[in-house]
Amino acid sequence: MTSVAEPKPAVMTPARASVSGHQVLMLSDGWESVCTPPDSTAEEAEVLTWWPARVPGTAAGAFTDAGIGRASEHYDFDAEDWWFRVSFSAESPEVGERVILCLDGLATVAEVYLNGGQVLRSDSMFAQHALDVSALIRSENTLVICCRALSPLLARRRRPRARWRTRLVTEGNLRFFRTMLLGRAPGFAAGPAVVGPWRGVRLERRKQLVIEQLSLHPSVVATDGCLTVGVRLMTLEAHTQLSVELELSRGGETWSTPLATAVRDAGQTAYGELSIPQVALWWPHTHGEPALYDGRLVVSGLGAPVTVSLGRIGFRSIAFGATDEHEVEVDGIDLHVNGVRVFARGCVWTPIDAVGMASSPQVLRGALEQARDAGMNLLRVPGTGAYEDATFHDLCDELGMLVWQDFMFANLDYPIADEVFRASVIDEATQVLADIAGRPSLAVLCGNSEVEQQVAMLGLDPSLGRGELFHELLPKLVRESGADAAYVPSAPCGGDLPFRTDRGVANYYGVGGYRRPLEDVRRANVLFAAEALAFSNIPDETAIEELFDGSPGQVAVHHPRWKAGVPRDSGSGWDFDDVRDHYLALLFGLDPGELRRVDHDRYLELSRAVTGEVMAEVFGEWRRSESRCGGGLVLWLRDLAAGAGWGVIDHRGEPKVAYHHLRRALAPVAVWTTDEGLNGVVAHVANDGPEPLAARLRVALYRDLELRLEGAEESIQLDPHGQLELNVEQLIGRFVDITRAYRFGPPAHDLLVVSLERQGEQGVELLSQAVRFAANRPTAVESATRLGLTATSCEASEQTVHVSLRSQRLAYGVRLHVPGFRPADDAFSIEPGAERSVVLRATEPKSTYAGGSVTALNLEGRIRIEVDRAK
Repeated sequence: MTSVAEPKPAVMTPARASVSGHQVLMLSDGWESVCTPPDSTAEEAEVLTWWPARVPGTAAGAFTDAGIGRASEHYDFDAEDWWFRVSFSAESPEVGERVILCLDGLATVAEVYLNGGQVLRSDSMFAQHALDVSALIRSENTLVICCRALSPLLARRRRPRARWRTRLVTEGNLRFFRTMLLGRAPGFAAGPAVVGPWRGVRLERRKQLVIEQLSLHPSVVATDGCLTVGVRLMTLEAHTQLSVELELSRGGETWSTPLATAVRDAGQTAYGELSIPQVALWWPHTHGEPALYDGRLVVSGLGAPVTVSLGRIGFRSIAFGATDEHEVEVDGIDLHVNGVRVFARGCVWTPIDAVGMASSPQVLRGALEQARDAGMNLLRVPGTGAYEDATFHDLCDELGMLVWQDFMFANLDYPIADEVFRASVIDEATQVLADIAGRPSLAVLCGNSEVEQQVAMLGLDPSLGRGELFHELLPKLVRESGADAAYVPSAPCGGDLPFRTDRGVANYYGVGGYRRPLEDVRRANVLFAAEALAFSNIPDETAIEELFDGSPGQVAVHHPRWKAGVPRDSGSGWDFDDVRDHYLALLFGLDPGELRRVDHDRYLELSRAVTGEVMAEVFGEWRRSESRCGGGLVLWLRDLAAGAGWGVIDHRGEPKVAYHHLRRALAPVAVWTTDEGLNGVVAHVANDGPEPLAARLRVALYRDLELRLEGAEESIQLDPHGQLELNVEQLIGRFVDITRAYRFGPPAHDLLVVSLERQGEQGVELLSQAVRFAANRPTAVESATRLGLTATSCEASEQTVHVSLRSQRLAYGVRLHVPGFRPADDAFSIEPGAERSVVLRATEPKSTYAGGSVTALNLEGRIRIEVDRAK
């Protein structure tokens, strides 16, 4: 191939805007791939055997699809050059038409050739490119992308030298390259590294009009919504004076206003505001409806009017603490949306497909709906990962999910003084902000992950981590973008040392990696946890069988295949299995090592439960009304690979037990309890939603997990977005030493059940329930006959099954195992003498219900789910 003068860069239209009349050809079919030694030529690659590849996709995805090997086998994708090619047909451009080659992401040092000529060289995975190839396009075309081996480039000595080192990655020279650290972090994301055209490749045929710049600034003034729009337009034909109309519509109504236009250089600008009286506000889904309006520009003066879609617009006000400042360091994040305090909770987001990096919109929607259905309202895209595309942010807007967006920097000493690197960062940040600023879901922008902490924990001057990049350049670009979001320079940050938990933003692992007692949660006085509660969460049996190639008899937590999926801090003598074992011993009073030796299956079941119970306890402390905590994020939502990773959802998308404990703890309407020691037990009720709640709070004490000793109930009324605290002994009317804090003789009871109920059309509806044990959790197992546990089912539809469970004694940690179906609730407890109803939904359209079974932590074996033929 020959090198030719690179085509002039064309305008990269902001992701939210699309122009009618522009034709888009997605180059997603017919790709091939091959690998060669570093610095190979195209002629050397041409003679090799190429295999089919997916684009968008990666070398690891092509490698796996070709059946050459599994990406999980730690193949070094940075050690070779990777070539991708595709042939396509195209028509020559018409007069006044431009043909633009758009490459949304190439990882990492890449060369692009069109019809034998080099048209681009890129050295950033996060850069988006738009190239005018009108003069190069033919009727038959070949596009070739070569991603050069990164390892030889990393091995070269570079200046300036790093002022500190990190164990996050083994190769410190990654700081010079704009690429993803996940896949190159040996402790928790060792591979595969992302290499290749991981984002879409398309050909745009532009006619008449191009959007060069676009700014959207929605705001709320009193009860009105105000959308301020600024746009720069370029015409592709002879100069014409344009007129521009701004329109918003929702529910059959439309509002519009003309924009003021002016000729600037070779284009035109249009600017103006549109107000909507009594605007429908956008809310996080936990607190209301995420109302959206369809926005568009109608451009006249080019013959037939041209419509520019602006996507969907949401109106909301947002504040982050006692002041209106959007730069948060000292006071943490105390999020208020539309004047209402919002307890922000969720997880750190990870790529759904860590191998191919290309998930369909349907899969992405399913993953975000899982987070929403778990009561989460905030997701953090971390600096170790990659920016998500417009589909992700569109769905977050639609589903009412707030977004914490890191810029892609983590732990390293980045060479911001280098002018080329600096220019690359400015381009990257400017493009990202153009795509996400103005979205209602955007809540937080963060300069980096753990740079300040990395410096301080090495004993260096903390000011080294507070340089120009994160404290001057990025916040300046954020302000210029007009993004209505908090800016956090680093996570964590604030206080005399950036990792102090009672100042600023914390990474809280007191309960977790540092193996502190549960009481540490209150002592730590966390204001906001940008990440927390990293546990090795064990997936279900089917996921483990996949890990062990269908040989469950090999399952053992000390097996190398198991350990390959367990996160660890590099260089440490422990991993997160050890952390989980610590809390298993703490909560159940059992020796994990001995239990694992004598009853491995029992060990796995208790281990699945313990991490979820710990997470629920921590969030109960943070969510109570007397807490100063504004929210917390679990590290992380979904596993990158098979195994017992940090995710509360496994790599296949199946919820783990911890997910269900979190779902109940984070639900918009919830009841939970906290142990106040000598002050007894306090019941907390939250009603995050927009409607008042009329319900009944009921408490009951039991002995021997069956005999009801006494109880009480009280009708409660909660305002919208309201919360209530009530001491259980106050409700009962006398002192009963619920937590055995005083220890006046043997305990009279061993179980407290607190229920939030209301009268529904079908009888009493259980809204939420919490159990607390006076002493230890039950560790003995009993027969189904002794428990009095039964389960019956009836099919409500082809895709839905209802299961009714009843238990005479407490059934603790009840789980439903139904192939092809996923329970709406799982790993719950059934109050003595009570009945619970659970909905099962098919995981695939062709799933057929063929029965299932039920287990519980205090049940010996399992019971069958009987089919109720009468229904």
